[in-house]
Amino acid sequence: MIVVDGGNGAGKGTCLRDIEAYLSTRGLEAVMTREPGGTPIGEKIRDILLDNSAAEMCDVTELMLFAAARAQHVREKIIPALEAGKIVVSDRFDSATISFQHYARGLDLDLINCLNDMAVAGLKPDFTIILDLDPAVGLQRVTSRGSELDRMEKENLAFLERARHGYIEQARLAPGRFAIVDAAQPYEQVRGEIRELVRQVLIRHGQGGHE
Repeated sequence: MIVVDGGNGAGKGTCLRDIEAYLSTRGLEAVMTREPGGTPIGEKIRDILLDNSAAEMCDVTELMLFAAARAQHVREKIIPALEAGKIVVSDRFDSATISFQHYARGLDLDLINCLNDMAVAGLKPDFTIILDLDPAVGLQRVTSRGSELDRMEKENLAFLERARHGYIEQARLAPGRFAIVDAAQPYEQVRGEIRELVRQVLIRHGQGGHE
């Protein structure tokens, strides 16, 4: 299981499509998914979480909704795909909750870890790629493509900076499970770095496939 995470506007969608194409060229089947979401129940929870009309949502409600969506995602989609020998590539996973709900919101890390442990049922991603970008630049990218900012994106820049720091700190604490890619680089360079990271993960797990 490979996760692509980071702030909005960092280019996760483009990177995910490129990873899917790269895995295909190596004869490997990928299941592409996202959080919150990935299942019918998860997508309904996503709508609630990102709805701009839900400004009154309290931090604990937000945390528990993310955990609920993840629990369904893991059991309904991710574990069956992995058991079938497929590679799961997810747009966000548990590292996002630690970044946004702990580092940015300030919720207790032990509480978050407890809910995360319950949600993931022992599952941990094999590798997480963090696309790092100045949040102000990321928001400019989102608005420049005509997208309306969702409830999380409308948080102030200080909140988004704290979340960014959370990703960097997680990568610092677990360098074997995370890698940071500078998303401000030209995309060809970003793509090259990500493909090399994915190639290394495949080699470590004996799934080299063929070029």
